[in-house]
Amino acid sequence: MILRGTLLGAPAASGVTIRDGAIAALDGEGGERLPDGAVILPGFTDSHVHLLTWSSSLHELQLGGASPERVLELVREAAAGGFVRGFGWAVDDDSTLTRETLDAVSGDVPVTLLAHDFHSLWVNSAALALADRTLEVPGGVVERDADGRPVGMLREEAAWAFRDRYALPSRAEQLDAVRAALPELSRRGVTAIHDKDGWLDCIAVVRELRASDGELPLRIWHSTPANRMDEPGAGYVKAFMDGTLGSRTARMIGGGGVEVTSREAFEEIVRAAAARGLPTAVHAIGDQAARDALDAFEATRDAWAGLRPRIEHAQCVHPDDVPRFAALGVTASIQPAMAITDQAVAERLWGDRIERSYAYGTLHRAGVRLAGGSDAPVEALDPLDGIRAAVLRDWRPDEALDLDTALRAWTEVPAWLEGREATHGRLAPGCAADLVVLDRDPRTDLEGARVIGTVARGRWTHRAF
Repeated sequence: MILRGTLLGAPAASGVTIRDGAIAALDGEGGERLPDGAVILPGFTDSHVHLLTWSSSLHELQLGGASPERVLELVREAAAGGFVRGFGWAVDDDSTLTRETLDAVSGDVPVTLLAHDFHSLWVNSAALALADRTLEVPGGVVERDADGRPVGMLREEAAWAFRDRYALPSRAEQLDAVRAALPELSRRGVTAIHDKDGWLDCIAVVRELRASDGELPLRIWHSTPANRMDEPGAGYVKAFMDGTLGSRTARMIGGGGVEVTSREAFEEIVRAAAARGLPTAVHAIGDQAARDALDAFEATRDAWAGLRPRIEHAQCVHPDDVPRFAALGVTASIQPAMAITDQAVAERLWGDRIERSYAYGTLHRAGVRLAGGSDAPVEALDPLDGIRAAVLRDWRPDEALDLDTALRAWTEVPAWLEGREATHGRLAPGCAADLVVLDRDPRTDLEGARVIGTVARGRWTHRAF
C-alpha cells in the first residue's frame, strides 16, 4: 500500500510505502492520494487507559455532569431493569451522598456508582448487603456514621475491593464490551494503549478475545498489580501511592490524604519488579505522594537501571522535586484534560499549591520526559482532545506545551517507555505502519483537526474519506 500526502515530521517526503505491516519507505510512486490538506502522523498511543473499565462504562449509567438530584432520577429509572452500575458523578461536597438517599429511589435493587475520579464508590443498602466479609481493606476508607454503620461511601482500596467482589460485569459482558469498543478506538486514531486494568485480569480477557476474534486493531501494553507480577503477558507493574484530588485523598506535604502504599513498601515493589525485568508505574497525585515515589525510585536506582519507570498523573509536584524526574530518568505520565476538568476543585482544595499543579510546561522545561494519556474513563479516550488540552489551555497558559512536544507525548514517548522506540512511534523506514490521518494540518488548525483514517500494522482499521 502506498499513501501519498503530507507527512508531519518528514517534510521532504511525499508519502509512505507500506509493506508487510511496516513502513518500507518514505515516498513511493503511484498509490493513493489522500484528500487535499490531509496529513499523516504516527498512530496515537494513549499511555493511561483502563480498558475493561472504560469499555464497560460505555454501557453503564452515565452520570458525568449530573447534579445529585439528576443522579437520583437516573437511578430511579434504571432500577426497573435490575442491578444498577453507574459512573462519573462529581460533586464538590459528597457528604450528603448516602445509602439512604439511594435507597429511596432504588428499593432492594443493588446500586454501585463510581465517582468521576474512579476513587470513590457510592452504594445503597442492597449493595452493602451483598458483602459477605469486612469492607475494610488496607489503603481503603469506609465512611461511617456516629454509630459505626457504613454511610454508603467507600474510597480508594475499599471502593475497588468492593467493586471487584460484588459489582463487576461478567467475563462474557467484559468481552462483549471490549469487542464493541475497539472500533471506537480506531475512530479516534488510537493504535496502541498502555492498559491499567491488570488488577481486573485484563491480560486474560484480551487473551481470550484474541483467541475468539483474531488479531486486535491495536497494540496493548499490559500492567499488572504487584501481587501478580509473575503473570505471563505483563509489561510493567502498576502501584498506587495515594488517592485523588476529587475524593480528597491525594497525599499532600504537611498532611492530608490517604497513603495507599508507603514509600518503604513501594521500594520493595520496585525491587521485586526489577528482579523480573519489569518497569514500574506508580500513581501519585499529591505532592507528598510524588516526593515519596521519587525517594523510592532514587533509593532503588541500581535495581531498576534501564527499565524506564514512570509516575502517573504528577498533578501536584513541589518545585524542589521537579528536577528530580529528569535527574533520575523518571517519566511523568500526564493527562492534560484534567487541567480543564479539575480547575475549580483544584483551586478550592489546593489553595497556594495551585502554582505547582498541572505544571506540564514546568516539567517539560526541566527536561522531564512526558507521556500523554486520558485515564479513560475518567476523561474522554481521545488523543486529539488531550493534545488540544495540553497546547491550547487557557488556565495558567504558561504551563501549556508546544505542539511538537504534545505529539511526541502521544507517539514517541509511549513507544520509548515500552522499549520499542526503534520500531514504533515514528514515521521512518522499518517502523511499524501504525498511522493516523488527519483532515488538516494541526500546526495551522489544531482546534479543527479531525481523524479521518487509522492504519494499524499496515491495514486500515478506520477510514472516513
